[in-house]
Amino acid sequence: MTVLELSRPTDIGVASAFGPEGTSYPPPVASRLTHLIHGVRSDRAMAQLVRFALVGGSSNIAYVALFYVLYSVGPLAANVVGSVVSTLIANELHRQLTFHAADRVGWFTAQWEGGGLALIGLGITTTALAALDYWVPDLGNTAQAAAILAITAAVGGIRFLALRGLVF
Repeated sequence: MTVLELSRPTDIGVASAFGPEGTSYPPPVASRLTHLIHGVRSDRAMAQLVRFALVGGSSNIAYVALFYVLYSVGPLAANVVGSVVSTLIANELHRQLTFHAADRVGWFTAQWEGGGLALIGLGITTTALAALDYWVPDLGNTAQAAAILAITAAVGGIRFLALRGLVF
């Protein structure tokens, strides 16, 4: 036998080369998808964070749609209605989907406490943006957009922890 010739056991069939008899390696796509779905549905923090982000994105889409539809009434009214309705939607989705708390927390409690946290978050982001404008008035558009994203992400993370630990 030369170096390039490798010895091979003769009793290995094709199926056993991929895993235990009757299985294949890597697992089929359906198995991976099922595992992923079970993981996202779990009550672990990371799964809740993924659902929290999906609900947040969905409620932002609802906000933009409402703002667009109501803009003819006026941008201020469109903003208020869009904010209130999208917050109501987000709080209910967080109660039912993100934190699986529909049996533990009532609708009114979720709206009251979740809405209060949303108002606190709005106050924090507004204050931070006003401070940024005061201390760095010449900040360019790209840097301002990055700062807005960073501030909103930080407030969103704090809101997630508060909802997870205090509300749901």
